[in-house]
Amino acid sequence: MRGVFPAPPADRVLFSHCHEDHVAGAHLYPDIPWHFHEADLPGIQSLDAFMKIYGFPPEVESGFRKVASEEFHFMPRPDALGYRDGQVFDLGSVRVHTLHTPGHTRGHSCLLIEWDGSDDRILYLGDIDLSSFGPYYGDAWSNLEDFERSLARVREIDARFYATFHHIGVLDSREAFLERLDRYAAVIASRENRLLEFLATPHTLDEVAEHRFVYRPGDAILFAEPVERRSMGMHIERLVRAGQVEALDGGRFRTL
Repeated sequence: MRGVFPAPPADRVLFSHCHEDHVAGAHLYPDIPWHFHEADLPGIQSLDAFMKIYGFPPEVESGFRKVASEEFHFMPRPDALGYRDGQVFDLGSVRVHTLHTPGHTRGHSCLLIEWDGSDDRILYLGDIDLSSFGPYYGDAWSNLEDFERSLARVREIDARFYATFHHIGVLDSREAFLERLDRYAAVIASRENRLLEFLATPHTLDEVAEHRFVYRPGDAILFAEPVERRSMGMHIERLVRAGQVEALDGGRFRTL
């Protein structure tokens, strides 16, 4: 049997954003300050508010509430504190600069960490995770074009190390970071190009979601359908604005 270890000591908890896998473990620190970007701050007030971040339909939300509570130990903190873009947390010899990088959530932020006696810096990317899956912008609080602007912003940040929350871990050169970032960003264009090919024959948004452009067909993902609808709905909206797709009768869309 594995032993139970106490949580490491901490003076405060600084979050990149308010998602279930990022608040997991925070319940071990109920008596110290929690800090979120002010745009994500409402989500930690209660479980009802937390669910609004995702915007899942009732049949999905009921299951996800249980997952958030039982697997990720969601704990509401109405007293959590908000930070803004460019705020600095001075920890003495270490400073943490907040960089608002929305898209994944409204308040998603990266953290640039520097310390005395060194020119090296670490850019913590949160869920700009550089994975082969690509950017996730499938929630009610997600935005595709905000995400693209955030990718452009982090590209300009020079650091010695780049760290992600998922999958990749720590990259120890700017060259490796830019290579990964290019591949990660290219997933957006790939999804959009595949969508344009699919809409050569008119389809509804329901049919687009069922086809799957974000998740692999057949993968048993509780929230796949609403994520596909939200993600690809944003692609369709901008393709219509750009004159590349037209809306037809019956809620169908077709590539021009």
